[in-house]
Amino acid sequence: MKIAVIGGAGYIGSHTIIELYKAGHSVVAVDNLVNSCDESLRRVAEIIGQPVPFIKADARDAAAMDKIFKENHFDACIHFAGLKAVGESVAKPLEYYENNMNATFVLLNAMRNNGCKNFIFSSSATVYGNPAEIPITEKCPKGAITNPYGQTKSMLEQVLIDVQKAAPEWNVVLLRYFNPIGAHPSGRIGEDPNGIPNNLMPYITQTAVGIRKELGVFGNDYDTPDGTGVRDYIHVCDLASGHVSALKAIENKCGLAIYNLGTGHGYSVLDVVHAFEKVNGIKVPYSIKPRRAGDIATCYCNPEKAYKELGWKAQFGIEEMCRDAWNWQKNNPNGYRKG
Repeated sequence: MKIAVIGGAGYIGSHTIIELYKAGHSVVAVDNLVNSCDESLRRVAEIIGQPVPFIKADARDAAAMDKIFKENHFDACIHFAGLKAVGESVAKPLEYYENNMNATFVLLNAMRNNGCKNFIFSSSATVYGNPAEIPITEKCPKGAITNPYGQTKSMLEQVLIDVQKAAPEWNVVLLRYFNPIGAHPSGRIGEDPNGIPNNLMPYITQTAVGIRKELGVFGNDYDTPDGTGVRDYIHVCDLASGHVSALKAIENKCGLAIYNLGTGHGYSVLDVVHAFEKVNGIKVPYSIKPRRAGDIATCYCNPEKAYKELGWKAQFGIEEMCRDAWNWQKNNPNGYRKG
């Protein structure tokens, strides 16, 4: 299949392009490079042994999106583009709603106008809010979502459900990610956040490499075994392979399908810190900070549906996630820009 990868230069997009090529698909990456760097795609080209077609464009630019879809005759679109930091979304709700909603509306119109009706959407476990059940299945009702980032994902899920219901020839797959960490085992591509990281693992690795003085642990008074938040961390390469598996649902004319992508195991913040220290032989200094707005205590999934219907399951454990994250950071102490 020929796939449009919107947000293809980003963390998850770049890893997914590798998996798509390995599975025999062709790709065009589209990205505005606001929260990413085209160096990632140059390195993807090294890994796969061929250049990655790339178009610099903003998903909110209707003329650009229409031109891209008109000229390329895509079979499917995987949509990664969007602002994604929970804490930042609480501080900047308008920016999150404007960016994430508009980008998807423009993209869907471009697809509809040019006959591409197969869509894989990057959703999030945040749509479950403070979940009604643990582990979380796809049947778990959406909860009271605690941040604007999660709200955009939930609202866009509903938009996509309505689009598919109105036009049954569309095939829409909603992938609810849990917490991607790690990096490609080559150490050539990985997570490269702008400024102070919003996610746990790059904060750990930047502390380990000396960029940060210490890790801030947001809250140690949650109702969890050690008081720190528990999450379902998934290796980014496993997450990437989940998108290739999701194309099977599209090939089978799934209509609408929803899948959790996680490992099914919950690890606390301190569990991850200790696993990182163990596998890499490095101490990570940390201090306890106040709870972060929008965070919940525990969130991990039951990933059985993806296994039963797509044959997909996570292959990597927490120590491999920590090993590969450190391999990326130590070889690229300043990320792509100076790495």
